Amino acid sequence: MSITQAWALLVVAGLMEVGWAIGLKYTDGFSRLWPTAATITAMVLSVALLAQSLKVIPVGTGYAVWTGIGAVGTAALGILLLGESREPLRLACIALVVAGIVGLKIFSSD
Repeated sequence: MSITQAWALLVVAGLMEVGWAIGLKYTDGFSRLWPTAATITAMVLSVALLAQSLKVIPVGTGYAVWTGIGAVGTAALGILLLGESREPLRLACIALVVAGIVGLKIFSSD
C-alpha cells in the first residue's frame, strides 16, 4: 500500500469515527435497531481502516489524526445537527485541533 492510500484510508476511518460517534446519539442507548446497526457498522469500519492505515503510517501520527478527525467532525456535526454551543472559544479550541492534525500530516516523517 502506498503512503497516499494509507492516508486516504486514515481519513475515511476518521470520517467513520464521526459517523459512529454521532450515531450513538440516535441509537437511544442501543434500543433502536437500524441506528444501532449503522453505528456498529461504522465502528467496525473505522477501526478496520485505521488498522490498515497503520501498516504504513506511524501509530502515534495515525492514532492522533484519527481521533482528531473524529473529534473535530463530531463537534462540527454536534453544532450543525444537535444545536450544540457555537461559543467563540469553543470554536477556537476546535481550530487548534485542526491545526494539530494538519501539523502532524505536514511534519510526519512518512
